[in-house]
Amino acid sequence: MRTTEKNTPIPARVSEVETYMKSRLGVDVSFDLGFREIIVLKQKVQIYYVTGLCDTSFIQQLLKELIEINDVESNKRKLPEIIENRLVHQQVERVKTMDEAVDQMLSGLISIFINGERFSLVVDVRHYPGRTPEEPDTERVIRGARDGYTENIIENTALTRRRLRDTRLRHEMLKVGERSKTDVCLSYLQDVADKGLIDLIKKRIEAIEIDGISMADKTVEEFIMERKFSPYPLVRYTERPDVAANHLLEGHVLVIVDTSPSVIILPTTHFHHLQHAEEYRQSPTIGSFVRLVRYIAVFASLYLLPLWLLFSTEPSLLPGELSFIGPNDVGNIPIAVQMLIALTGMEFLRLSAIHTPTALATSLGLIAAVLIGQIAIDVGMFIPEVILYVAISAVGSYVTPSYELSTANKVVNVLLVILTGAFGLYGFIVGVAAHLLFLVNLKSLRTPYLWPFIPFNPRAMLHVLVRVPVPFTNSRPSIVHPKNNYRQPVKKS
Repeated sequence: MRTTEKNTPIPARVSEVETYMKSRLGVDVSFDLGFREIIVLKQKVQIYYVTGLCDTSFIQQLLKELIEINDVESNKRKLPEIIENRLVHQQVERVKTMDEAVDQMLSGLISIFINGERFSLVVDVRHYPGRTPEEPDTERVIRGARDGYTENIIENTALTRRRLRDTRLRHEMLKVGERSKTDVCLSYLQDVADKGLIDLIKKRIEAIEIDGISMADKTVEEFIMERKFSPYPLVRYTERPDVAANHLLEGHVLVIVDTSPSVIILPTTHFHHLQHAEEYRQSPTIGSFVRLVRYIAVFASLYLLPLWLLFSTEPSLLPGELSFIGPNDVGNIPIAVQMLIALTGMEFLRLSAIHTPTALATSLGLIAAVLIGQIAIDVGMFIPEVILYVAISAVGSYVTPSYELSTANKVVNVLLVILTGAFGLYGFIVGVAAHLLFLVNLKSLRTPYLWPFIPFNPRAMLHVLVRVPVPFTNSRPSIVHPKNNYRQPVKKS
């Protein structure tokens, strides 16, 4: 049935077109489906559009131009050519099947049918509702651009091209979803990105079979990636055009999904999720310092709690100089249980802050910090050290630039606390080893997740640990297999 509909030719009589539109689209039922029939040189001309996705001023102008044909033209035989020349717009296309004409109309274009002709003229006058580009909340910088991607795919591709005015930048448009027909754009530099990587991503997107992707980019990600249940993010999301453009220059591929303000960067490693634009808006020394502090914070969010739990339950592992680390009073509840309760409480607070209006979020934080924490200590539910180390661990998770990575680290942190509390030193060692082995075996589109640490690449590892000055970064990451490895052209003598 689907194949028959896609091959349905456009009927020559517009009355049959009208019947088709009413039966399949419900033109006479849905209020947002616009329809107008006019007479041009004694022939019926029908126009179909979606009111909320079109710029109505353009439609009014086109109608005016078509009606004026009756005053200045008389050659009925060349009516299609006359109408096409009168469509004063930069993008006009002929389509020959009803399914294609309907798809274009539902995407925000207008379809014009001429009685006696077996094609439709499709004019791009779409004007999607949305907000203006603004700085994303999760990727703020002190210095730098304040624009960000929006839910409009046309604006998003324009924001990218504004930063890369290269003739070799490609924006390939695909459609996903049998019902939603969502626009998905594949962006890459033709002479830099690996062709095998482009073909692999395109093949997996084209193989998506689903009614619709209302959750936009996240749904596309789950179809693209092989590890469906991995807690760790295998793609990187960004809402900053400058970050996306920088990854294009490195040889990565972008997946831009309409209705989503986030862009998917492929492929990515674990260390991509630890980068932040702020490092590149400061001097290399300050950027390296910020990066080092961030690594320490991420390490603390993962291993601080299980380490302190291990030392507090087995003080013999501590040297004499660090004997103060253990708690003075273990309290009424086992320390491991206290940690789990505190971590669960932190998640309660985080989720409640998300669903709390901004005006009340500050009050919620004060109540949680001052009342709940202090009262829990006073009644003997928690000891002060547990509150301290749980708070440090929470701060470390918030320092992590990638929200997805910080959430995955929280899950691992809880598992390590459980293993350490149940089995002591052996539980901690087994937990850390299992965590590292899991990361080693992860791959993002055949890219090792821990590269350049495993497999080890000393030059690339230096760039991970230190923010190297841009004039010295003259090669692209080898892990994406770029066609052109050198970022800076060779100077002619």
